[in-house]
Amino acid sequence: MEKESSDRFFGTITLPNYEFTIKSHEFQKEGEDFILWFFEGIIEENPNYIDCLMYLGNAYTANRMYEKGLQVDLKLSRLRPNDPTVHYNLACSYALLKNIDASLDTLEKAVELGYNDVCHIERDKDLAHLRADDRFKRLIKKMKKH
Repeated sequence: MEKESSDRFFGTITLPNYEFTIKSHEFQKEGEDFILWFFEGIIEENPNYIDCLMYLGNAYTANRMYEKGLQVDLKLSRLRPNDPTVHYNLACSYALLKNIDASLDTLEKAVELGYNDVCHIERDKDLAHLRADDRFKRLIKKMKKH
């Protein structure tokens, strides 16, 4: 719409200037608190929403809420039992909680399912607790051969 015609159309309308404050504490969250609240709300209504669960699990991990991240990753592994990335993330959750055996078992399963980014596995800080374990070293060696 050209300026001239918009002036004719809206020229007589005065829009009020509204100022309001949202008093509900849920809407006053910012940053990571808002993200967690937002994704948790979606999952409450849609408990099997895969993409949202993945974001929520990552957000929990980024906020050092490792137990909650593990619970999300366990649920994802039930919903997507053949997804190598889901099992890789589950292995990371176990490792962050220093459950080395479960982490290594799950990491091996991720590799069996097709996870093949050996460079990422070697550099991923979430897997730091595995690096000294001989089983981890054997898995890396095996991956590099293939």
